[in-house]
Amino acid sequence: VQLQASGGGLVQAGGSLRLSCVLSGATYRTYMVGWFRQAPGKEREFVAAIRWTAANTYYADSVKGRFTISRDNAKNTVWLQMNRLKPEDTAVYYCAAAQRDPPLVWRESQYDYWGQGTQVTVSS
Repeated sequence: VQLQASGGGLVQAGGSLRLSCVLSGATYRTYMVGWFRQAPGKEREFVAAIRWTAANTYYADSVKGRFTISRDNAKNTVWLQMNRLKPEDTAVYYCAAAQRDPPLVWRESQYDYWGQGTQVTVSS
């Protein structure tokens, strides 16, 4: 499975961005798709995840109520709608795919394939 993330950019605090993650290859093996982010000098952290063939979604507490993850299986695409952005949301955002049901959706080791990352910068 290959993943291509896009949609990052520079936005003012309070603004919105929508990230896209397009999957290709053996997508039928995908069980979960997640978004992670890594800010400068910090470890990569979980943001949100969605099951590939079910309605379950998961969010980090820091983004709950502001970010929404969704998908379109026909387009092999997962989106991350980010509203009310804050400077602390500044990071490189990565999408990742798991080919088994990850018991811990927030743990990056549970994911098998990763995209290249897209930069999100939120100015104050």
